[in-house]
Amino acid sequence: MNKTQQTVWVIVTNTTAAYPGGLKLQPGQSATVTVANNWGGRIWGRTGCTSNGAGTCLTGDCTTTCSGPTTPTTLGEFTFDAFDNLDFYDVSMVDGSNLPMYINISHTVSTDPITASGCYKGTCTTPIVCPTAMQAVNGGQVIGCKPPCAAFGGDTYCCRGAWAGRDNCIPAKWPVDYTQVFKKAEPYAYSYAFDDSATMACKGACYYRVTFGTTG
Repeated sequence: MNKTQQTVWVIVTNTTAAYPGGLKLQPGQSATVTVANNWGGRIWGRTGCTSNGAGTCLTGDCTTTCSGPTTPTTLGEFTFDAFDNLDFYDVSMVDGSNLPMYINISHTVSTDPITASGCYKGTCTTPIVCPTAMQAVNGGQVIGCKPPCAAFGGDTYCCRGAWAGRDNCIPAKWPVDYTQVFKKAEPYAYSYAFDDSATMACKGACYYRVTFGTTG
């Protein structure tokens, strides 16, 4: 579902043969995609595309096979029937953000942690307030928010060297915890590689609704 004010070309990995340029969604439009019960993959939106989505895009652009997009891109990540009949899914801003996104579930015995309007534990989905140094810009227009590694580099923000691994990559110990840029806008989303509390689970014949847009 596209709740933004711009056209979004949605990529669903492993379905590009049917939708080579992505599913084109005008503002207010939605589409349905059926995948296998054991599917695992990603969903993301591309913006500023040429040639009806089959050409280059300002954000969310990808390789010929569309296995993964350029940075910054917001990702929906899914692994179906992974363990004990559970699906696992999340919204990831590890690679930065080009669009707001939230995911809802239905036809399940699980309780949806996200409200239909994109709120989580009383905090709703809002636009990212992106520091100037993290802004992705094209033609003077801000088109996304880069992750700290892409914006600043270095071992600390890229979790390399002495900062590598789950035990050492601790944003609270960074000079500035830039993960909060993303967490304040989407509290349920991955804000860095080891933000595992953001993984959600669904049990049963789960249906998923991916929304591009903020609460409103």
